[in-house]
Amino acid sequence: MAAQALALLREVSRLEAPLEELRALQSLLQSVPLSELREQAAELRLGPLFSLLNENHREQTTLCVSILERLLQALEPIHVARNLRVDLQRGLTHPNDSVKILTLSQVGRIVENSDAVTEILNNAELLKQIVYCIGGENLSVAKTLIVEISSVSPESLNCCTTSGLVTQLLRELTGEDVLVRATCIEMVTSLACTHHGRQYLAQEGVIDQISNIIVGADADPFSSFYLPGFVKFFGNLAIMDSPQQICERYPIFMEKVFEMTESQDPTMIGVAVDTIGILGSNVEGKQVLQKTGTRFERLLMKIGYQAKNASTELKIRCLDALSTLFYLPPEQQTDDLLRMTESWFSSLSRDPLELFRGISNQPFPELHCAALKVFTAIANQPWAQKLMFNSPGFVEYVMDRSVEHDKASKDAKYELVKALANSKTIAEIFGNPNYLRLRTYLSEGPYYVKPISTTAVEGAE
Repeated sequence: MAAQALALLREVSRLEAPLEELRALQSLLQSVPLSELREQAAELRLGPLFSLLNENHREQTTLCVSILERLLQALEPIHVARNLRVDLQRGLTHPNDSVKILTLSQVGRIVENSDAVTEILNNAELLKQIVYCIGGENLSVAKTLIVEISSVSPESLNCCTTSGLVTQLLRELTGEDVLVRATCIEMVTSLACTHHGRQYLAQEGVIDQISNIIVGADADPFSSFYLPGFVKFFGNLAIMDSPQQICERYPIFMEKVFEMTESQDPTMIGVAVDTIGILGSNVEGKQVLQKTGTRFERLLMKIGYQAKNASTELKIRCLDALSTLFYLPPEQQTDDLLRMTESWFSSLSRDPLELFRGISNQPFPELHCAALKVFTAIANQPWAQKLMFNSPGFVEYVMDRSVEHDKASKDAKYELVKALANSKTIAEIFGNPNYLRLRTYLSEGPYYVKPISTTAVEGAE
């Protein structure tokens, strides 16, 4: 079938008005597997198809775009960057939006590929042209690409700022349109994932501006559109830089997170919970939260309440955040930090262990796995092992393979067993017989099924 497609492609390149052949090629390509096309990639001559885009013929353009979308998937991004540069440059300035979007999606593939992107970055003229061509577009795909290109290196960011495109994006971030603002903050958060991106945002005063917008959010009836994105921005910033520095420099960030947990809006609560999870994913962040004292204990009580009573989606987000908050790698288990996680755990509810066991017994695999993840997070901490050992039936619950029925749940239970079995304190706290049972479970693997013994009965057929 791929051979037929190649023959039609050759036919198209010979003819001046190959409408019939294009229709046949488009139809044929729908049934040719991508793997077959990839095998023939070296034979794919796409120049003639790009040339046909230059003629002012609507159906011909539509057919060519559809065919190119399929055939370009069969080519490696580095091949596209090296051999189809001129065609891409032309495509970026094409009057037809579908051609532009096709071209931008290919630029996107190149930007995401570390080998191919150097082809663009090493060619300053081409990079400039791509940036300026994109700059003429108000398509959201173009803005996303600008951020992707800016994130590659300080040089590519410089090229995008010189063109005025990043400045335009930042203007929209602080502009009056709340919906545009909500989209822009996601892109700015992506830029902040790189060191040079964060430096640029700090130098331009953008981080201060975002903080000021959060300060003024109470007076804005439309703040719920963009506030979640702004808070997420600071959560990501804190964990990439220094939670302590960010929280000290921008106190409104933590203030707003605490405020959002009091909200009646599940969206706001979800973002606050996610942010607490991000912030508490390293020891410095945990200590920042600990410094807020009884305020954080009250927040934990609210998360415990939501984990039990909220919608399934919010329950899972609460459990995910808690498993990140409670986890301490063995090398960081100082007496102070262990006392801290123990006191946090006891703030969740009257009997947190039973709370999570109750959640894990609900007939939803996602909830079951999320609850097991919380147990796994605390499994290597001695205070938690004592709690588990002294909780009636808990050790049996851990060893019981009949509780889990699907692969994800079996994997999650196995991770819990592994975390317990590999802990230095487990034999002493659980006792040797239980420790040996854990080691046996571990060596049998996550999917072991106990063989059913069959006893021969005399006289049976």
